[in-house]
Amino acid sequence: MKGKTNPKYHTVMLIDDNEIDNFIDEKLIKAFGFAEIVYVHSSAQSALEALKDMASVQTDLPEKLIPKYVFLDINMPFLDGFNFLDQYDLLPANLKETIKIVMLTSSVNPVDSERAGQYALVHKYFQKPLTENMLLQL
Repeated sequence: MKGKTNPKYHTVMLIDDNEIDNFIDEKLIKAFGFAEIVYVHSSAQSALEALKDMASVQTDLPEKLIPKYVFLDINMPFLDGFNFLDQYDLLPANLKETIKIVMLTSSVNPVDSERAGQYALVHKYFQKPLTENMLLQL
């Protein structure tokens, strides 16, 4: 992906309570030409609200502003990644079918990986840190 003048996707979203991870992941996503715009949320709740807002104006919103991928951490306070998925599943189908969820987590617990696999919404499951190779798999 290095050297690409046009990003592969216009917009993606990061959801992680670790702001350092968000900073690094955003830089990596842009540096490797994966996406031009990266929406960054340090809470699952704020990301969910943003997606609800997108759903409410989706017919008037340019499609390129809807993220093609959402990189979602599991372990976050208040609303964790799995609770986010449960709430995300309630969003309109036409929004969900344009977005792919990627679990990006520091969890090494096999139960988390198995649980993520039970969600049809989850496209991939990766352990941090995000790498160019992971982006190439998407």
